[in-house]
Amino acid sequence: MKKSILSKKETATIKDLIRKNWPSGALNLEKEKEKNFISYELDKGQRIVSTKLFAAVQTDSKTIVPFLRTEQILSAFPSVVVDMGAIKFVCNGAKVMRPGIRRFDNFKKGDYVTVKDENFSKILAIGRALEDSEIAIQNTKGYVIDNLHYIGDMFWESYKEIVSK
Repeated sequence: MKKSILSKKETATIKDLIRKNWPSGALNLEKEKEKNFISYELDKGQRIVSTKLFAAVQTDSKTIVPFLRTEQILSAFPSVVVDMGAIKFVCNGAKVMRPGIRRFDNFKKGDYVTVKDENFSKILAIGRALEDSEIAIQNTKGYVIDNLHYIGDMFWESYKEIVSK
């Protein structure tokens, strides 16, 4: 894993992605005093970006989602609650399917959505909505959330290594 400090230009690009794609109130970037973010390169184009205030997962040049342990930030995102039978699949990276979803918050196609378990409301994953919640509620089958970051993925495991240093 390669650690580097991002340039001001790269940091500004990430801040713009966050402002554009995260709900307002998820992260106050004006409080972020760091001029340059730290990047932990995992794979081509995939990295963990962090500062003292937050950590995020960047899967490609246009996709950046909060790291799953940043619960305060994740609470600003809409969510779905899945039944206990879906947990194993979600934590293995599967897309979230309509039959496994018990409850919905309101969201639009393309929004980032957290996935919580039914019993403890723990966040298991964050993904991109493949359709509006209004449409998904009426459906009985099909994919609803494209899983981007989940418990046990390479980002999750790599972060353990980062914080242990």
